[in-house]
Amino acid sequence: MRVTILADNKVLKLGGFKAEWGFSALIETASCAILFDAGQSVAFENFIKLEKSFPEIIVLSHGHYDHSAGLLPFLKSNVKLYAHPDAFLPRFYDGRHIGIPFKRELIESLVKEIVEVKEPREITKNVWVTGEIPRIHRDSTLKDSYIVRGGKIERDNIVDDQAIAVKTDLGVVLLLGCCHSGLENTVEWVEEITGDEVKYIIGGTHMMAYKEEEVKEVTKKLDVELLAPCHCTGFKAEAIMQRLMGDKFLAVGSGSEIEI
Repeated sequence: MRVTILADNKVLKLGGFKAEWGFSALIETASCAILFDAGQSVAFENFIKLEKSFPEIIVLSHGHYDHSAGLLPFLKSNVKLYAHPDAFLPRFYDGRHIGIPFKRELIESLVKEIVEVKEPREITKNVWVTGEIPRIHRDSTLKDSYIVRGGKIERDNIVDDQAIAVKTDLGVVLLLGCCHSGLENTVEWVEEITGDEVKYIIGGTHMMAYKEEEVKEVTKKLDVELLAPCHCTGFKAEAIMQRLMGDKFLAVGSGSEIEI
């Protein structure tokens, strides 16, 4: 399988790729191509540069603008879009709207189907979306963040946060959007779902606000062959992870391709 980063905060590959605050990845398996999140605006332009086939499945990790604002160019009548129902609700952080910048009805009119996911589901052969992730260890939610449900304001615990797990002969490949559920929680849940060990981790781990010792504690628990964090991980946390993981750490950005 191949994972291509279509949108990230940085660019590490020549070729005119663009970066932004956001995340998007294209997952190419033996059965199909899957778009995981769509960033804010550069994912489609980077996608066109790479001359890839259009995805038939789209998965939203959660309903924040930096993972969804770039959706529209990818929406086609043959596409199934998987998302937690909360992903489409209005949500705010520090007084400003940070949710999906389109109404659900618009998205629904452009795709084959929106499939609501709360529980783990195999969406194509050997590929799962996690649904809601149980939180036993620390999670990574946002202070001063709230969601509007049925006209009522609630604290936003980002329960729609989900990940993708791909089962391979080499172990499970875990794809993360923002990992608001917490990296330890997500790894444990995916291993329970798939019955196999997570050996590759790619995407945002949301450790920006973690202290150095907290980053070290989480990283040292990982028993993986590859760690490729990006987006909301934070540059400081990435540097700590790189020191601890050595050759198993891979720096990635917009345009980066990972073969597994």
